[in-house]
Amino acid sequence: MTSFNRSTSRRLQKLIQIPSVWEGDRRPMSSPSRDDSEGKGECILWVDGSQGIVRGMDVVDPDTGPEAIVRTLMRAMEHPHSPAKPARPQRIVVRDREIQFYLRGVLQDLDIAIDYAPELHLIDELFRGFAEIVDSQVPELPPQYASTLRDKALAIWSAAPWEFLEEQQILSIEINKWDVGTLYASVMGMLGMEYGILFYRSEDSLKRFRATVLRDDESQERLEEAFLKQDCLFLTFERSNAIDEDEDDVDDLADLPLSEIDPTFGNIHPLEGLRSVLYDEEGIVVLVALESFSRFIRDHRRQLQGETFVTLSRRYRITLPSDELTKSVSVTVSTMPQLAGELEEMAGFGSQDEGDFPDNPMFRSLRDDLIPEDSFLSLGVVSWEMLEYLRNGVTYHQAGEIEQVGDGLPVILIQTSRPKAKIVIENIEAAGKLKAICFNPGADAFDGDRYDLGLLQTNNGELFLFGEFLDDDPIHVEARKKWNQRCKNTHGYCGLIIAKGLTGASRGNPQLRDMMALFEARSLSPKELGIGTLQLMPQLQFE
Repeated sequence: MTSFNRSTSRRLQKLIQIPSVWEGDRRPMSSPSRDDSEGKGECILWVDGSQGIVRGMDVVDPDTGPEAIVRTLMRAMEHPHSPAKPARPQRIVVRDREIQFYLRGVLQDLDIAIDYAPELHLIDELFRGFAEIVDSQVPELPPQYASTLRDKALAIWSAAPWEFLEEQQILSIEINKWDVGTLYASVMGMLGMEYGILFYRSEDSLKRFRATVLRDDESQERLEEAFLKQDCLFLTFERSNAIDEDEDDVDDLADLPLSEIDPTFGNIHPLEGLRSVLYDEEGIVVLVALESFSRFIRDHRRQLQGETFVTLSRRYRITLPSDELTKSVSVTVSTMPQLAGELEEMAGFGSQDEGDFPDNPMFRSLRDDLIPEDSFLSLGVVSWEMLEYLRNGVTYHQAGEIEQVGDGLPVILIQTSRPKAKIVIENIEAAGKLKAICFNPGADAFDGDRYDLGLLQTNNGELFLFGEFLDDDPIHVEARKKWNQRCKNTHGYCGLIIAKGLTGASRGNPQLRDMMALFEARSLSPKELGIGTLQLMPQLQFE
């Protein structure tokens, strides 16, 4: 048996011994009337029965040994809760024989009597109060649906509908039961900011909220008010609280394993605001909505991944939990292309002025909105052997007729988060795919600095800025010399690699598994590009 060090015993013996009887016990935190899987801790209490005050309290894991009750007792003696003063009792009463015998051995040098009583009236009263509090708390999910809801949510996470459905591409889920007609599902996550699904109870609520957030003059307070005026059920995903976020600085949840993902459910209503609790009827509605939504994206994934949001509809028979009076419910899930078009028009998609350059037939415009600002960028080379692995390993590959001359293919590597990388790839493909990679001189009209501008040219005639480099930066100058020589060796062929993992362990050094796209293209010189020196001003213009 573990005992106190002699110095510890002498220190405790110096405490004033007061003529008090203390009660001590260790009991589960959860209420015995509930099957509470979350309430797994045990509470250790030391109470001064003579004065009626709690001197010490701790919550420990059930597997913690008997030493924990002694540690709490030591704090109750030396550092008690206010208003108690440091002291040791004359007598201790416990209701567990094992604890009694254990304490007798540990405290034998402290002149404290350790007695047994079948009931501890003061502690019994305190734990009854704890149980009432636990019983009065509403669980976040209806217990009969909790496990199934979490399983369905994690299945949605694995299916990742945000990889091909944008927020304005709404799916209607017609249930017609439990006072719910049709839910309108909006998927969040394509931008890599927040992942989840909003199930709006009305089309009007969805439109009203989106119209509000698209107004440029809305203050933060007004946006918060609009958020709380939504009428929807929701499923969102967060990082597990069990994970220490400081251990791994990951901004994008999609880079985390499934074991670190927690689903969160809730409700938003103009008269209720936000609550992260689902009641019984809401729980069964969300369960049915998730199951039918999951089946629909499984059955129509290929069509939903297309460039056009086409009209699709399917009816499902959803089996309900066994304790429900009704055994199943019929649900119809449909795409809503017309509504998606209205929401896109509301957001002004495709209406922005692209800033055409009619005097130069080689391209329509120069844009800087393709590559995310926080991306990692580097100029390098991929060996011919590695190139073959890369061609077979990436999700998207634009092939070119490359001659394998020199030490490898010169490449521009752009690393960002997975959702942003996906958008970059889609935008390049939408612009007719990559035609060429160019470096062109630029100048700052205000401070006289001169730049080497990295440009991507697409087949539809557009130029995208991917980097601005000071032309006297020795690191970039050396990298450009190697780039020019390698492009000369490959007779003008080069490549663009888009990679994920910007915030993970592979930041700045992406591995093969991080590579998402390889575009094989041509390298153009400033003379071949033929646009002259570009002036860096509020907008890029010709000299």
